[in-house]
Amino acid sequence: MITVFGSINMDLIATTERLPKPGETVAGNGFATAAGGKGANQALAARRAGRYVHMAGAVGKDAFAAEALALLDDAGTDLSLINHVDGPTGTALILVGGDGENMIAVVPGANGQVTPADAETAIGRMNEGDILMLQLEVPAAAVERALSAARAKGVTSILNLAPLIPDAPRLGRLADIVIANETEFERLAGQEGMDAQAREAALARLHAETGQTLIVTLGADGVIAIRDGAISRAQGLKIEPVDTVGAGDTFCGYFAASLDDGLDFVSALRRAAVAGSLACLKAGAQPSIPLSEEVADRI
Repeated sequence: MITVFGSINMDLIATTERLPKPGETVAGNGFATAAGGKGANQALAARRAGRYVHMAGAVGKDAFAAEALALLDDAGTDLSLINHVDGPTGTALILVGGDGENMIAVVPGANGQVTPADAETAIGRMNEGDILMLQLEVPAAAVERALSAARAKGVTSILNLAPLIPDAPRLGRLADIVIANETEFERLAGQEGMDAQAREAALARLHAETGQTLIVTLGADGVIAIRDGAISRAQGLKIEPVDTVGAGDTFCGYFAASLDDGLDFVSALRRAAVAGSLACLKAGAQPSIPLSEEVADRI
């Protein structure tokens, strides 16, 4: 079983021919709303990959709450660990340029009210060998308590080191498996501007220090990881991206689902990389876009 402990948002998405420079205004050519939040996205991806998923987090008592939970509910995600708190549901303001790149500002709302006690409740429902997935869009104290409780109970923890908050390097040391993009990994390693050789050396050094499984997503260059002393790589699909929003979350959700489904580590990386590629092929794509059958067809 997978429990995702994290954020639930409503995404407000505007598309533009290109992303603005600092202080610049550009004309938009489209607008949409979609359920989001890194936690909810990853839970939805894991559920769409065919695994049983609990979502733990919080929404507000506003008009966005029901809409933010609709896709999770429709997919059959267990929502019994979600609190409804005073105040607004979290929101994400997203700009997507014509080349598929994006800029995102996140307003925490109810996500900021997730507590260490909520973490204890979520982990209390889990059993040894279950998988806990976390991100950093809820308070660091709650993430830290969840990681500590998971380790004490024999639950495998996967921390997606995003967004890159000041506590990220410290919290990253507490997880069994860490997933980061290139920038996030540089912060974790304390070394900026890495080339491929320096990145591999940093992976080996951190792995030797902590024993953790470390995964770095590299966009079009695929994924590099280290586990049990061995470096592994996986490639996604060669595509022309339409929208990269949700691609990283899709990778994380499919990776967790693949492990929960009993796949070996390298196969899980490959399946997740393909799913992340497929998520880039549609504008405003949710992690539900690459269904299990479609991912299987591309591996």
